[in-house]
Formats: sequence, C-alpha cells, structure tokens
Amino acid sequence: MDTGFIDHKKIYDYLDNTKPPDTKEVNDILERAKELKGISFEESERLLVVEDRDHLESIFETANYIKEEIYGKRLVLFAPLYVSNLCNNECLYCAFRKTNTMIPRRTLTQEEIKREVEALVSQGHKRILLVSGEGLGKSVLDYTVKTIETIYSVKVGKGSIKRINVNIAALDVEGYKKLKEAKIGTYQLFQETYNYKTYKEMHRSGPKSDYLYHLTAMDRAMEAGIDDVGVGILFGLEDYRFEIMALLQHIDHLENKFGIGVHTISVPRIEPATGSDVSLHPPYNVDDLSFKKILAILRITVPYTGMILSTRESAKMRKEALSMGISQISAGSKTSPGGYSEQKALEQFSLGDHRSLDEVILDIASMGYVPSFCTGCYRLGRTGNDFMDLAKPGLIKHYCLPNALTSFAEYLVNYGSLQTQNVGWELIGKMLETIPGESIRNKTGHNLEMIRQGATDLYL
Repeated sequence: MDTGFIDHKKIYDYLDNTKPPDTKEVNDILERAKELKGISFEESERLLVVEDRDHLESIFETANYIKEEIYGKRLVLFAPLYVSNLCNNECLYCAFRKTNTMIPRRTLTQEEIKREVEALVSQGHKRILLVSGEGLGKSVLDYTVKTIETIYSVKVGKGSIKRINVNIAALDVEGYKKLKEAKIGTYQLFQETYNYKTYKEMHRSGPKSDYLYHLTAMDRAMEAGIDDVGVGILFGLEDYRFEIMALLQHIDHLENKFGIGVHTISVPRIEPATGSDVSLHPPYNVDDLSFKKILAILRITVPYTGMILSTRESAKMRKEALSMGISQISAGSKTSPGGYSEQKALEQFSLGDHRSLDEVILDIASMGYVPSFCTGCYRLGRTGNDFMDLAKPGLIKHYCLPNALTSFAEYLVNYGSLQTQNVGWELIGKMLETIPGESIRNKTGHNLEMIRQGATDLYL
C-alpha cells in the first residue's frame, strides 16, 4: 500500500493515543494564532481533538477574529459552470459515475457553453469555476482550452467573465503547461478522501481510482508553473480528523517542495446524489458543530489561504460559516450541463441554497459583508508567492477592500434589484470610510463615482 507523502500510521497513532488539550494549552495556542502568522501543524492537531464546548467556542471566536483582521468584511462570489457529465470513473458518492443510468449524459457544444456564460454574465457574475466530468478522455484538454477561449470571448452589455478557475481530471506536466497557457486562474482538484483504503473503496474503477496519480496532481501542476492551486475534501467519507491531518501533510509537502502551499481549500460535505446510496448514508456523517470546528481550525492554521463554501450548504449554515473563516462562496449555482440557460438537467448533487445571485447578495450585504467580484490580483500577476508576499504583512488589504467596493458597485449599477441597490450603496458608504490612508480612500471614492457614471472594471 503506497500512500505517498500521506503518513497514515502517524495519523492513526496520534488519534488513537492522544488526549484533548487542557484549557491552558488551548488558550496558549489561540493566543499565538491571534498573531496572524498561523499555528504549527502540530498545534492544529491538538485543536482537532478538542471536544469541550467552551474550548470549541474559544476556537470559533479566534477564527472569527482572524477572518476579520485579514479579510475584513469581504466575501468573494463565483458560480460553477458544468460543461460535461460524462464520466469514466465509478465514484460511489457521485451522480456522474459511469454506471449510473438515472441521469441523461451530455457534453455542451461551444455554442451551448456560450449561452450558459451569457446567462451567468447577465446575472452579474465575473468569476466562474469550470467543471467537467472525467469522461472526455484524451480530448478533455483540447476541449477545456477551447471552452476557456469561448468563455472569455462572451460579452453581454458591459459584462464579461474575468477569471476562470478550472476543476478537471488530473493531467501530466505537459497538460498542465497547456492549461496555464490558456490563462486559467486557480487549478482545483479534490482528493475527496486522503485515506487510502477508503479512497479505493469509493473509487472502484476508472482513471481516478489511481490514488497516487491523483494525490500528486498538484506536484505536476506546480512543476508546470501553475502557482495557484486549490485542494478539497469531501467530508463524510472518512473521519474528519484523519482528513484534516492528511490535508496538512499535503500542504506541508507542497511548501517544502515548492516553497508555497495551496491557494484555496474547499470544504464540501457529502450531499444526496441521484443513484448513489453512499451519498444518502455517509460512512462518517459530519454534524454542524463538527463542520464549524473544521472551518475554524483551518482558518486558524492557514490564515492566508482562501476557504471556499459551495451551495451544498443551507443558507443558515452559510451565514454561520462566514464567521468561521469562509472567504469565498458560490451563489446562484447549477451543477448540471445547461443548467443556467435551460433549467432541465439533473444536478450532480443536491443543493442546500437555491437562492438567486441577487438574493444571496442582498442577504450578505444586509449582514454587513461586502460581496466582491474583484479579479485585480490575478490580472496584475499578484498570484502564488507574489500574493503571499503582500498578504502575510497585511499589505494586500490596501487593494482588497477598495477593489471589493468598486466591483460591488458595478454589480449594483448594472444588475442589482432596487432593494439590493439601497442596501448595497449604504454599505459601500460605510465601508469607504474605514479604508485607511487618505490617498487610497480618495482614489476609491473617485472610482465609485466613475462607476455610477457608467465606467466599468476599475481596480487598484
């Protein structure tokens, strides 16, 4: 059993033989966390075995403090774009699995993709996650590159997609080089579960059943020059404590080898999927309290890493998750090819939040969060190490809030409902006053006025 750089024995030994930390140890770790430098992975493992409710509340409060200090009230929005549900894998938790005959199969043509993007842009989206099942074989890369070209070419009024993150099957190094040349944002690929035995049980056949090839995909992506990579775990397949400890080993491996860890971490919980018994009865169900513990510990451990929450979660949980450390959410999502323009195909999994983009924006703006569609860092080359060099000393905040406000203002002018406009402009006015530095504050105010007059795509 070759598990690569994931040391299963070390994880099991720790979980089997470790007692929870006492109050003093928990408080010491959390005080160090508030220095905004992250905590050691060993300290994170200590927090993972915390069960005491008072200690958990302290962890949650610390995560919220870190989120506010680093990210403020910004929340990045995006939508997934599913272009194919063909798949050669037999993943027991997924509706797209090869032998499932309960959903119609389809790969969108470029014209159909154009219509999907037009629908997304017409809602106000600027960022999308391009997702494809693993059924296109050797043609997947050429198809994906062509799809990226199509997406970037779509213009609806003043709107267009500015950043495309990509979630497709693991590639070789040459494949990742071609993907980078296509001007992607972040490359995402989820391990689903790091436990080798569980992984083999859940991935019965197909290319994805190769544990090591899948696990080392980020190595090949980074070797190809992609410096923004995103990982994820499908919580519910294995003990979440095992998964987090393995995830930290993965991050440590990448940091040691390439000098930088992951750009984002996605945290989906397994949801019912058509034709999947596993999704109806997860082997390791993660309750809401444990889920918040996962979010909080990740935020405390890797404070400058983006954390993504999908519309799998209910509106209630998504609200609670914002204070736990989530920095990006999907909104108005469809998980079927053609779902935005046709509204008829079956989803990959059940969604918990069915609200429209505008409804989500109104809700989070009413809570005091600034919806952000900003893509300035990516377009100006502030990625990978360059981004972290600005993020860790706190300098990235000089760009983030101003750019969030101007991108939000552009949404309000061109797409927002009257109610959302009223709430949004009031919030923008309040947040503008909080920008430190008169020069940046004045520049932001100028950009906001230009947007009111019809300008678009203004950022620092």
